[in-house]
Amino acid sequence: MWGTALFRNVEIALASLYVVTTAVLIVAIYYVHEVLGVEQWGIITFAALLVTLIAGRILARIAISPLQEHFAHLEHLSKETLHELNLPVNTITANVSMLRKTHTDDKSLKRLERIETAAQMLKERYNELDYLIKKQMERESIESFDLQELIEERLGFLMPLYSGVRWESDLAPLDVRADRIGLGKVIDNLVENGVKYSPTEPQIAIRIQGKTLSICDRGIGMDEIALMRIYDRYYQSDSAMAGYGIGLNLVKRYCDRHRIALHVSSEVGKGTCVKLEFKGDKNGE
Repeated sequence: MWGTALFRNVEIALASLYVVTTAVLIVAIYYVHEVLGVEQWGIITFAALLVTLIAGRILARIAISPLQEHFAHLEHLSKETLHELNLPVNTITANVSMLRKTHTDDKSLKRLERIETAAQMLKERYNELDYLIKKQMERESIESFDLQELIEERLGFLMPLYSGVRWESDLAPLDVRADRIGLGKVIDNLVENGVKYSPTEPQIAIRIQGKTLSICDRGIGMDEIALMRIYDRYYQSDSAMAGYGIGLNLVKRYCDRHRIALHVSSEVGKGTCVKLEFKGDKNGE
């Protein structure tokens, strides 16, 4: 309700801005021409525009001020929420580690493993929210890192979640410069898509060859029409699959922003292969 009232007030302020600015323009022309007796219309127009610009700037600041306060409040709330999320997640993880020392039977260990996995998923959501907030504020952290290390880190998180997947990896060191957290999200998204569109016996192959990272599956694949639409924000090649279909759109935006060439090839019944080509040391600069 507060957001609706806020934008209604902004609409009223902008409408008032239009009316007042138009009135100021008419009054300024009348005053200069009739009261001051100025006949040169070039001077009259310049004076009217000058007065209008001043009035417009003042009224625009009045109209935008509620929005600035609103977004400042959201930013503050987001930071506080992130801080409050981080503390319980770390507490859960620390206590699970302590319980492992005293609970050694298989049943207890499996329960602790499920708790630990759930805590790790919460931690991932925390990192994702933190990343999205920083990205929204255009404060991405650009750094140099080894892509192989990042992939191994993400596989360490993903493999326990997808225990039924057959994994193939052929990795080699590759120094890249980009937003590390964002690239981790890209890798997660491509792997999750490969699993999601492999209904039976999912197989994911991840390779680094030269300056190219490839993530391939042997799932249902896509035809040429689907390939033409994969970057549409809400498109899904199979409407029966869960999700909103925005993943590849976000991947494409990330690659464009960091000047990474994105190539997608697919064949119905044989699977899909996504390749990210890092074109040099200037990615992300």
